[in-house]
Amino acid sequence: MAEAKPAGDEGAPPKKKKLLLFIIIGVLVLVLGGGVAAFLLLKKSNHAEDEEGDEPPARTAKKSKGEPEAPPVFVKLDPFTVKLQTEQQESYLQATPELRVVDPKTADKVKAYTPEIRHKVLLLMSGKKPSEISTPQGVQKLANEVRVSINLTIDGPKIKSKKKGKAKEVEEESTAEAGDHGDPDDSVQAVLFTSFIIQ
Repeated sequence: MAEAKPAGDEGAPPKKKKLLLFIIIGVLVLVLGGGVAAFLLLKKSNHAEDEEGDEPPARTAKKSKGEPEAPPVFVKLDPFTVKLQTEQQESYLQATPELRVVDPKTADKVKAYTPEIRHKVLLLMSGKKPSEISTPQGVQKLANEVRVSINLTIDGPKIKSKKKGKAKEVEEESTAEAGDHGDPDDSVQAVLFTSFIIQ
């Protein structure tokens, strides 16, 4: 007669195999799930860093991604020597301005307008008193006035449309309210004096 196997011994090996199979599948699911979660988190953080590092829309439109930022373009004007408005004694200003422009094409445009630019800058400078331009704030104000004058010469007056009436109005930018740097669409972004001597 054949020996009867106990009923409990027959099911033991398949249960261990099934249990081991479920454990392996569970570990694989956890590892793959963790990998996918890590990938999504890294992708999301890179996307957030890209958004934080973006420049204002005006500058982003001028340069495409991946291109290094072009070095600034400067145009050096010939030195100016003007007699200032007299307060007590005769004073003279000798200054050498350099213009930071948006691109080389604008530099060529500045050179084409040089006689008119020099005339307007001479008028601006000769209308100053020594006390008005003897401080750093006075020099910066003069630089802003020169920048606005040159931009009006090269670009012409800015035209903005009113929202309510939809009529077009010419905006004459006030030199007193001008900032240290021009608008992104201005041809001349800044005027820098490389030499500024009052005698």
